[in-house]
Amino acid sequence: MDDPLLASMSPEELRSAMRTLGYRTQGDLAAAIGVSRSAVSLWLEGKVGVPRPVAMLLRMLIAARRRPF
Repeated sequence: MDDPLLASMSPEELRSAMRTLGYRTQGDLAAAIGVSRSAVSLWLEGKVGVPRPVAMLLRMLIAARRRPF
């Protein structure tokens, strides 16, 4: 996979993305992206991989925050 934006993300990267985007709790992130809090918990524990579309969405949101408009 050549494009890092298309890759899944590790629990550490997910934690970092949550901090960068201002999501303080698993529930905050879950509500923002339309998944259950338990799904976020499983991702953060590394029990289930972060789905690629979710990883892509979070990376795009971070990139959009950094872009001057």
